Amino acid sequence: MSMKISIISATFNREETIKSSIASLQNQSYGDYEHIIQDGGSSDGTLDIIRSLSDERTFLLSEKDAGIYDALNKALLRASGDVVGLLHSDDIFASDQVLEQVAKAFEDPDVDAVYGDLQYVSKDDTERVIRNWVSGTFSREKLAKGWMPPHPALFLRRSLIDDLGAYDTSFQIAADYDTILRYFSQPDFKAIYIPHVFVKMRVGGESNRSVGRILRKSYEDYLALKANGIGGLYALFFKNFSKIGQFF
Repeated sequence: MSMKISIISATFNREETIKSSIASLQNQSYGDYEHIIQDGGSSDGTLDIIRSLSDERTFLLSEKDAGIYDALNKALLRASGDVVGLLHSDDIFASDQVLEQVAKAFEDPDVDAVYGDLQYVSKDDTERVIRNWVSGTFSREKLAKGWMPPHPALFLRRSLIDDLGAYDTSFQIAADYDTILRYFSQPDFKAIYIPHVFVKMRVGGESNRSVGRILRKSYEDYLALKANGIGGLYALFFKNFSKIGQFF
């Protein structure tokens, strides 16, 4: 029996990038997916573009939200797939085989998560790679050294989210890191790493747009580490230090 994958997108005024994002999903070789789009009330041409590209697998809802994690939680409530992944409105899938690879890995019923690699690319040229995030295989010990898989390249079994909860909206920036620590630290957690680039992300993300946001993210990362009993300043230091090598 085919496995349905829910792809969730939170959008707000992204008329410049949403078309390529949706196209990268609709070009996937694996067709059993639904696209849950949670729009925050866009006032530009975003909604018109989405509607023009929508098919029977597209489910759009536009309403005000309290931020990206609130939007993602709302979308999760609408999702019906066995597996959940994200596709941010600035991002594109790196190849048309991503969902096919993910679905195959989830054929093992013991697998909780599947993830790949991520490339940060130029906003104006998605072929120009600025930073290359090679995830590597997972072990629980790596969490205490600041390791995490790239959130946009991560797919989770829906039952895991239902059991452990979705995004904690008390975090403004680091709710994704908090969920990863919460999920990946579970006993007998099984994650499959596929050493291929899953997603290309345009530079200029929410967490890195200013010095203040960077400092806020570091503070929230520390809170997430402490809340999940993973570590503290040591893990936070290596989490940030490990990013240096991604630029070379």
